[in-house]
Amino acid sequence: MQEKHKKIIAGSGVVLFILLSGLVFWFAGKPLLQFVSEPERFRAWVDTHGLWGRLAFLGMVVLQVIVAVIPGEPLEIAAGYAFGFVEGTLLCMLGMTIGGVLVFAFVRRFGIRAVEVFIPREKIESLKFLQNTKRVCFILIAAFLLPGTPKDVLSYCAGLTKIRFVHWLWITSVCRLPSIVTSTMGGNALGRGEAMQAVLVFAVTIGISLLGLTIYKRLCKTREPS
Repeated sequence: MQEKHKKIIAGSGVVLFILLSGLVFWFAGKPLLQFVSEPERFRAWVDTHGLWGRLAFLGMVVLQVIVAVIPGEPLEIAAGYAFGFVEGTLLCMLGMTIGGVLVFAFVRRFGIRAVEVFIPREKIESLKFLQNTKRVCFILIAAFLLPGTPKDVLSYCAGLTKIRFVHWLWITSVCRLPSIVTSTMGGNALGRGEAMQAVLVFAVTIGISLLGLTIYKRLCKTREPS
């Protein structure tokens, strides 16, 4: 009876999370993306609110990681534009680290049901590398270092593995840095009116992203059952 109650509570928690994720994306995610897609308006809002503006932006980044369907690149570009390269990078890195830790803890608590929100169970079970700690560390490090890979979805998958929390903390923070830097650098260039530099940064980022996706897909494919 106790085990049955645990399953009911776990299932209810996951269903509630799915509903909340959908509501958050609709009522907060969409307006959030529209807001940060207007750089001048966003910068003015940040300048007006000072510290609270930075804390609010940090909350936006955490929310984006938790609700994995919200893309992170617009926020990163907006951070570079509004806060500058250094501060924007640090804010994004801190927010994504907090979000990654929360997602990891949530999945460790509720298991595969939490991941099914974003990935079909059949696909999850086909990724055999998730069962091998050494391989999963290698793939997660590679995926988080390269721009363009589905980092927020992988954050949910990481909770299903036997990877140690301290290793995950390093991956979800430090290994995200190259991807964050490319976006905040481009946003900072736009904020300074250096359009050509911004175009160059984004063009290089797109090229690296395509390469990163190709490498990621091959790594996953080689570890799926034939």
